Amino acid sequence: MAANASTAIELASTADATATHRHVAASVADESTLTREQTASSDPYSLSRGLKSDSEINLIRRNVSNTGKKRTNPHAKKATGKELKEFYEAQNEKIKKLLKSIDEHRSEAKETQEDTALKYKIAVWGSFAANIALSALQVFAAVRSGSLSLFATMADSIFDPMSNIILLTSRRAIKKVDSKQFPSGKARLETAGNITFSFVMSAVSLILIVVSARDIAAGGDNETKTFYLESVISVCAAFVTKFTLFIYCWALKDIYSDVHVLWRDHRNDLFVNGFGILTSVGGSKLRWWIDPMGAVIISVLILGLWLKTAWEEFMLLVGKAADLDTQQLITYISMTHSPEILQLDTVRAYHSGPRLIIEVDVVMDPDCSLRHSHDIAEELQMKLESLPDVERAYVHIDYETTHSPEHFVKKEL
Repeated sequence: MAANASTAIELASTADATATHRHVAASVADESTLTREQTASSDPYSLSRGLKSDSEINLIRRNVSNTGKKRTNPHAKKATGKELKEFYEAQNEKIKKLLKSIDEHRSEAKETQEDTALKYKIAVWGSFAANIALSALQVFAAVRSGSLSLFATMADSIFDPMSNIILLTSRRAIKKVDSKQFPSGKARLETAGNITFSFVMSAVSLILIVVSARDIAAGGDNETKTFYLESVISVCAAFVTKFTLFIYCWALKDIYSDVHVLWRDHRNDLFVNGFGILTSVGGSKLRWWIDPMGAVIISVLILGLWLKTAWEEFMLLVGKAADLDTQQLITYISMTHSPEILQLDTVRAYHSGPRLIIEVDVVMDPDCSLRHSHDIAEELQMKLESLPDVERAYVHIDYETTHSPEHFVKKEL
């Protein structure tokens, strides 16, 4: 299992920081020269001092040219005003995210899903209906023209509704969980379905590559193939429809994992259909071999894209580490949860399918009672599990940090 341990205050020094003392974070936060009104309970490390207003960011941007002229090292890289502006804006967003309460994170995620519920249904069911109609249109275009390039686009289009069915059935199955049979839920079913479909598409692409290569080896009787305008118009209609769905799913791809898969599929189909039109017309207007060669290129492209998707989904099942921002948020929440927590020994956040598993080792006073330490740890566990996309959180209590890690990444078999 790939797991990553980090803290929000030692990111520049180590990727798997351990034994992080709370006072170190305070010293880092105090480096900022700005002050903001913030209570000690909501901002114990004075992170708000690092916030920059728009006027301050613009002032820094204007002074970049003057400070750049004073550089004595000619090889030093000069930061542009745009880069500094983007840096401070990203820093503001990160600080604001850390200072939000768990209730705010939870309510924002809930409000976002409630506000986009209708858009989500349109994206999923609209894509499903469109893919069924477009698959019929693509079949007509390929059979009518006999173009191998259009057969390649047809094969990709026919399996699109299957992808929608897998996503719909996976989401429905995830909601119906028997805790006795699936104590950790069924969220990974979605990832497994995506991997299965990716390998199906890869197999279809390999078949098309073989057929196209045989056609090229056999040669052509005529210099060009017959041009069929209705076939080209049909594929052009599919291209326009896919472009519309691509734009529509763009706004939802970072909210719903299954819409992200649909968005990637629409993106891939744009290139597939566009390139299929060009090579099919090229085979009927320029040289016959352009059409089967285009089919080979399209099939190789589809193969590469779906294998890449399968690899990314497979990494989620294996246990890929969460992104850096999420690790920092988890670390900050754990550090500020209670003054009784003296240190953080280890923080791990890794995927179990589309959702996250969190492991936090907190250090508390050895004389603290079992009941009190248990209540603090349980509250932290519930708080972490309230975060969006978190499947399960485990909080371990310790009284020192000099021991060896409780869990070994490598197991001796």
